[in-house]
Amino acid sequence: MKIAVTYDNGEVFGHFGHTEQFKVYEVENGAIKTTAIVPTNGCGHGALAGFLVEQKVDTLICGGIGGGAQTALAEAGIKLYGGVSGKADAAVEALLRGDLSFDANARCDHHGHEHGKEPHTCGEHGCGHNYSH
Repeated sequence: MKIAVTYDNGEVFGHFGHTEQFKVYEVENGAIKTTAIVPTNGCGHGALAGFLVEQKVDTLICGGIGGGAQTALAEAGIKLYGGVSGKADAAVEALLRGDLSFDANARCDHHGHEHGKEPHTCGEHGCGHNYSH
């Protein structure tokens, strides 16, 4: 099992499409074997699902996430645990114990607002555009 968590300074980052890095956990027999911080290199929104596939991730823990990204993850066969906050390591440990608190209906609802000076509809941009709130 390979778990990715949207990651910022030890915490689960609150917006999947804007995460600049994931913490990736390799799990064997229910225990964490290795971890690595993996930068997204500017990939955003829908492109991140492909990025996770390239990393051979099968499970994602994140905060908010848009419907398009949820669909892309489902099509890629990646199990999603959205609406999670707090420490990334604690979230993975809770998932492995079977008691992670998550929201199966977690949605990013900011679509259509402006990031910086460039208005856009989330989902339009992929790698190379790194927007932040």
